[in-house]
Amino acid sequence: MAVAMTRKQKLQKIMDSFELFAKNFIFIVNTQNEIVPMKLNKAQEEITGLMEDHRYIICNKARRAGISTLMLAKAIYEACIQPNSQILIVSYEGDSAKALFNTLKFMNDNLPRDKNPGLFPDTKRDNKNELLLTNGSRVVSTVAGYKDIGRGMSISWAHLSEFSFYSNQEEQLLSIEQALIDKGRISIETTSNGIGNYYYTLYQRSKRGNSKYKNYFVPWFHPFYKESKKGEYDEAEQWYKAKYGKRLAKKDLEGEELRLYNEGADLRQLMWRDFKLQDVPLESFFQEYPSNDMESFISSNKSVFDQNKVLERINYVIPHIPFNELQDVPESLRKYIGKELKIFHEYNSKIKYFYAGVDVAHGSGNGDASTCTIIDEEGVEVASFGTNKLPVYKFTDVLYDLLMWYGQPFTAIERNNVGVVVLEKMKDEKQYYNLYKEKLFTQKGSRRSQLGFLSNQNNKPVLLEKFKENFELGRILINDVETLEQMQIYQNINNKLGNKQGENLHDDKVISAALANLAKDQNKWYV
Repeated sequence: MAVAMTRKQKLQKIMDSFELFAKNFIFIVNTQNEIVPMKLNKAQEEITGLMEDHRYIICNKARRAGISTLMLAKAIYEACIQPNSQILIVSYEGDSAKALFNTLKFMNDNLPRDKNPGLFPDTKRDNKNELLLTNGSRVVSTVAGYKDIGRGMSISWAHLSEFSFYSNQEEQLLSIEQALIDKGRISIETTSNGIGNYYYTLYQRSKRGNSKYKNYFVPWFHPFYKESKKGEYDEAEQWYKAKYGKRLAKKDLEGEELRLYNEGADLRQLMWRDFKLQDVPLESFFQEYPSNDMESFISSNKSVFDQNKVLERINYVIPHIPFNELQDVPESLRKYIGKELKIFHEYNSKIKYFYAGVDVAHGSGNGDASTCTIIDEEGVEVASFGTNKLPVYKFTDVLYDLLMWYGQPFTAIERNNVGVVVLEKMKDEKQYYNLYKEKLFTQKGSRRSQLGFLSNQNNKPVLLEKFKENFELGRILINDVETLEQMQIYQNINNKLGNKQGENLHDDKVISAALANLAKDQNKWYV
């Protein structure tokens, strides 16, 4: 027979668990303006678990996801149970900082100290920027904007709210990281703010496993919204029935609605989406209520490619084929499979023609990558390769083996800079002759051939426009997510094409895909 727990044991159990602490001791004002105990929703539970396993997290969210509330409650919890904690909460502007800190102080003021004497530290100092407890723990609120933010503190945990709206994001984050104590932690939560900022770069790194930050995304149809937006959903359902004469049913779903339903949105949420889209352009909806992280970064009308079409393709790409399911992989390519080299369809001898585009970089380990895109005669991307770690001579070897594996595609190589080295090696050393050539006039009026595509300010827009047309009209099917992500941020600013915004934003795969499209359009074959 189980022995009943004493009151002291029950309290200790609560104090040992943040979730129980929040449920029993933290009070919040809900969407109905009622003061209620804080019960963690599903997203808050997931983020709490993430924070237990990772010192650095970065959360991309839809509006009103409850993450800020979670972090404030966690700040109160840690300040209470860990003496001498120094917790920093950073906001992007003064009004936001004031609102967040008022919420935190509301939580602190409503801790049931009278009912539980000695369980919580008392408040020693409480002003507009600081909460100091008698156990030495301190929570400080500040506004982003200073390069030396966090100076003078020994930070045990810093939470950065709406980080994508900070100025000097990289410098401020570095300043905070330098102020952390041993095993100190940083959490970042924000809605997205376009692509021209450090947050975009940091999030993309974390998404690919190239950062110490662990990424988390909250879509607009996350299950916890069913409760927090119940009133809005009720209103939207009534509107929907009045407009269409019935409630939305599963059999009515098609296209984007069917995709969202399959990803977790329920029928009430889809009716709410329809309700919202009556007055909000689709791109604005993506920014405020993204269904995936790439939707959240839609930013401007300067994009070369139709962002809605790019995003739709991202949502439906097929996974690349894992190594153990591939046949007859050349020995030299095996170590790249699933990493630098993504295979979407294996070589099929029944397909007569394949086409490739190649963009070449120095391979220094930093900056631009050398890339290759291969498509079949129907325009379907079958393989994508990209790396910035191979010097030109090694990239040439890998490229040759990849092209031979796919039956010697007709290949367009950009000859700018070190591209000419690859062209010469392919022709002279590898005897690979199925290469794109340009027909040029000499000053004497005769014509000559030149291997490769020499990109300049006149023909590059034409190259990209033809690729854009074929992609948007469905003549080219891109399967590589990284290529699509580069297409999403590929811009035309003052007639300059490229992903110029922000460090580590590249366009290599856009160029190789456009060159593959060029090769296909030539209708040439030299072997």
